[in-house]
Amino acid sequence: MRTYGQYCPIARASELLAERWSIIILRNILVGCRTFNEIADGAPGLSRGLLSKRLRELERAGVIEIQAKPDGPGSIYEPTRAGHELAGVMVALHDWGSKWAQLKPERAHPGVVLWAWVNFWLDRELLPRRRVVVRFDYPTLPRPIPRGWLLIERGDAELCLKHPGGEEDLIVVINEPLAFAHWHMGKIEWTDALRSGAIAVTGSRNLARALPTWNRRSWTAEDPRARFEPPVRQAEPTTATSPA
Repeated sequence: MRTYGQYCPIARASELLAERWSIIILRNILVGCRTFNEIADGAPGLSRGLLSKRLRELERAGVIEIQAKPDGPGSIYEPTRAGHELAGVMVALHDWGSKWAQLKPERAHPGVVLWAWVNFWLDRELLPRRRVVVRFDYPTLPRPIPRGWLLIERGDAELCLKHPGGEEDLIVVINEPLAFAHWHMGKIEWTDALRSGAIAVTGSRNLARALPTWNRRSWTAEDPRARFEPPVRQAEPTTATSPA
């Protein structure tokens, strides 16, 4: 491992954490991703080979531990005590980035926004009790994956790259991905996005009204480190997922 050759704690921490993708991988683990595929889903563009390498590096750095799955092949990735203490660092990076790092249209992929919504910001208490399928179309993005599906059942939700089966209850067309990201970040309201045509929704009126309420969009915990507590999942996923 290359070093800065300095005693400074910032330099020493950077040697462990500042490799490309390491912070994104840690973010995913701290918000509750535990399997290789879950971590990869939240890091589109990261090759599986590099992900494996970074996970091993983070294990050697002592911020995650890797254990065999008790019920099948594969591994489980958990933050150590040192890893948990990086939650405050993540919060500071989030707040600084929200204030100073400009969000450009090419970085506002709706699939990544949906991944963050479902894995971090989803208000499960407000989800419908029945099975619901919501299709999200991204007409301004190139193929091969210009859409995704949100499947809700048994009090939880997951993202799907392929149609999960059954009737589509809502179709959400994201004409302006940047506006969708700004709504998710709390910078504009859902009604404003609808009025401008940035987002269009067809289907059940009741579900269309309820849809934006499923996204908490804002911090609710007094302790900022609690923002990175993993969500409580009420049901195991049944369909292969990806952020599109």
